[in-house]
Amino acid sequence: MEVKCSLFPPYRHNVVLVDRADSQKYSLRCGKCSFVVLIYSVHCLQSCKKSYCTDVKSKSMHLCWLFLIDKQQQSKDSVFFRDGVRRIDFVLSYVDEKEGDRKQEKRKIYEANLVKVGLELETEDKSESDDGKTYFVKIHAPWEVLATYADVLKIKVPFKANDIPDNKEIPMNWLSTPFRLPEHIMHPEPDYFTAPFNKSKSDFYLIDDKDTFFPPSTRNRIVYYILSRCSYVRDECVDRDKKGIKRLLNNGAYTAAFPLHDCRYWKRSSYANCESERYDLHKYWASFCCFFKEQPLNLIRKYYGEKIGIYFAWLGFYTEMLLFAAVVGTLCFVYGLLTYDENEWSKEICREDIGGKIVMCPLCDKKCGYWKLNSTCNSSWQSHLFDNVGTVFFAIFMGIWVTLFLEFWKRRQARLEYEWDLVDFEEEQQQLQLRPEYETKCTNRKLNRITQEMEPYLPITSKCARTCLSGATVIFWISLIIACIIGVIAYRLAVYAAFASIMKDSPTSQLHVVGPYITPQLATSVTASCINFIIIMILNLMYERVAIWITDMEIPKTHLEYENKLTVKMFLFQFVNYYSSCFYVAFFKGKFVGYPGNYAYMFGSKLRNEECDPGGCLIELTTQLVIVMTGKQVWGNIQEALVPWLMNWWGSRKARCHPESLYSRWEQDHDLQPFGQLGLFQEYLEMVIQFGFITLFVASFPLAPLLALFNNIIEVRVDAWKLTTQFRRPVAAKAHSIGAWEEILNGMAVLSVVTNAFIVAFTSDMIPRLVYMYAYQPDGQMNMKGYIDNSLSMFNISAIPLDNRPDDEENPPWFNSSITICRYRDYRYPPGHEKEYHHTMQFWHILAAKLAFIIIMEHVVFVVKFFVAWMIPDVPSDVKARVKRERYLVQEYLHNYEVEKLKIQLSKNCDDCTCTPMIYPSLPKHEVLSECL
Repeated sequence: MEVKCSLFPPYRHNVVLVDRADSQKYSLRCGKCSFVVLIYSVHCLQSCKKSYCTDVKSKSMHLCWLFLIDKQQQSKDSVFFRDGVRRIDFVLSYVDEKEGDRKQEKRKIYEANLVKVGLELETEDKSESDDGKTYFVKIHAPWEVLATYADVLKIKVPFKANDIPDNKEIPMNWLSTPFRLPEHIMHPEPDYFTAPFNKSKSDFYLIDDKDTFFPPSTRNRIVYYILSRCSYVRDECVDRDKKGIKRLLNNGAYTAAFPLHDCRYWKRSSYANCESERYDLHKYWASFCCFFKEQPLNLIRKYYGEKIGIYFAWLGFYTEMLLFAAVVGTLCFVYGLLTYDENEWSKEICREDIGGKIVMCPLCDKKCGYWKLNSTCNSSWQSHLFDNVGTVFFAIFMGIWVTLFLEFWKRRQARLEYEWDLVDFEEEQQQLQLRPEYETKCTNRKLNRITQEMEPYLPITSKCARTCLSGATVIFWISLIIACIIGVIAYRLAVYAAFASIMKDSPTSQLHVVGPYITPQLATSVTASCINFIIIMILNLMYERVAIWITDMEIPKTHLEYENKLTVKMFLFQFVNYYSSCFYVAFFKGKFVGYPGNYAYMFGSKLRNEECDPGGCLIELTTQLVIVMTGKQVWGNIQEALVPWLMNWWGSRKARCHPESLYSRWEQDHDLQPFGQLGLFQEYLEMVIQFGFITLFVASFPLAPLLALFNNIIEVRVDAWKLTTQFRRPVAAKAHSIGAWEEILNGMAVLSVVTNAFIVAFTSDMIPRLVYMYAYQPDGQMNMKGYIDNSLSMFNISAIPLDNRPDDEENPPWFNSSITICRYRDYRYPPGHEKEYHHTMQFWHILAAKLAFIIIMEHVVFVVKFFVAWMIPDVPSDVKARVKRERYLVQEYLHNYEVEKLKIQLSKNCDDCTCTPMIYPSLPKHEVLSECL
């Protein structure tokens, strides 16, 4: 049996009557006075409904209404201490295995130091946990602590309701009604003007209730700030390095540290003073039924903090902008379908009297025989779907689209900065949020010329050495990727000959539907792409740990600097890892082949460099892009959703057998997966890599934005679902932008113009076709008749060296000695010409046209990009006005506040003296200079 105070509604049930003669002792920590009292007897008054308790230790009478509660009937699914009033702001868990252990000593000192700084702790014994060995320490931050650290961290709080009318009228606003969420979900809080909190001026702010003034996300942020800087050694110890919850988690003193979710995600909390925001987020945001609705960004920010809020704002905006790119890309693909029958060069390849009579030179040494051009009939038709005039238009469009996306995102971000009180946050982050690791590891101190205080610093020699080691490690891993890519290329070269030999008489040719499409080129490309994808995934898992280790080794000063350094390292690696194979197919394959009798070989080996099909390498680039991009997205979504669910299902298997009332809120969250250090980082990285696929190589696959759009619609809900149901609540963190990712996106936008121009010029056959049609068409007509014959050069079979000639058993049955000429893809003079096998003038004309196209396309797109960027201001005019208005009001209200305090103080001074009352002159109204705005 346990005594509880009846002042608090959660305990108003199960009254147990105790006889006055009962001599059993009861103990109670009163929620009102926080005093531990010993109860020797309970006096039953008014039919035993009321009782009094006597504080025997202090010999004073403390009037407190008591009830005796059956412990088994008390619900533990609560975010409050046992008193039902003090909110749990943070939870620490640990397993106490040995008495007198060093970890136990560290915990004891650490918790004592937490109490010294003002935090209140309450421990749940291991006998109360599911496994019978885990202790839970619940932490509450009282008002004094919250106010003190809110002042230190300069947290902005409301001081006046926003008086600027919202005059935005969207035309045909009713069309967006089906996509909207309820108003209380979209705007959970009124709009206020805010100012940094100052504890000495607490009556200046709109404080209705001190218990709810700071939202739970702000409270857990403040508590985590304290936990990160609290020492776990005694005051007399000089080892300053031993502090912070991170180190205690790393050395096993604690097993977990996390803030609590406010309720179960599938039902509201039974406590009226609990917000149940997790339930609202799951219902209106994480549900897949809401995939077409807007995101409740303000509620996400209120519950998870600005850093997670700004990620989902960016992801939602990116998905909206993808809709336009997907529509245009689909139209370009439809154009390829509609002009399918007008593809003259594919008709020539497929015609028996043209493509059926052209004998092509072997594609590899010894194991590859002669083949007829019409065997590539299907691949040439497929290539036309992506290699047409619409592709050029789409490449130019995407260069402009990416600029519009980035510029409009800057405006959207500026609006969020204002609405979420992040306008002046960058300076605060740099000055106030030093990493605890930096403070402890930097033993040197120097005078800050601005603050005139001693601060930690890292000597320049140490910094240079650490940076060099870090850079060398990144270069080593990038070299490892390049080595793997070379291995995949060697696989292509070696296996192609094997596929060509095996598939010569393969039964796959007898398959009615897919048989004609299974060629040695396709088999080689698909298997190489799959192997490359597996290598990418393995290297990702290995490098992730290395990147964190070398970033920790550099000891960045602030959290922002840490994230930026880690971002650059991870992105450089991922960029090479994911895109290197696409760069190889787009810009290297088939470009350094040579010609029969003078082939180029890979690094002097016996592996001959790959050739492109007569239809070009674009279809192979498309295949590579689809496999890597689609494989990454499908694998990523499965990994993000399935792995946490399986781990949580296994971890909570014992607790599922207990009644809900006995499965405590802290145990429920403890059984969830931790939202790790790289949780949000991995989400950004995934989307930025996808952004690279749809911009850098989009000229080869116009449907890439459509695939990305479908993926992102699912991605938003998967991320929301796992965040609300499968992960512990992350510690709230502030961020005024997407950080270094914005610069990376800008760099990729510029690079995408160059890569797409080169893809159209050198990977696609668009330029050679146009040159032929305008300059080399023999009949002078504007058509493509005769293009295939014109684009293939001739070689005398008898001049092929023995090392290059195919074995007799590899040649097809139709090949005989009467065939003396084979064709290959190039522009060279025929045998017998005075310049035989040298490049023709048409080759140089085509090369000049390609270079001219690259220069013209780049300059046109860059001019349009810079013009659009100049035309669209980064900050909307109404946001600028609101920022100025808020700064003006802060100055004016603070001035008036100080004046009123001065008047009250002077009035009190005069009341205490007998002098004649003074008539105070009216103080001039505070003027805010334009410079202050």
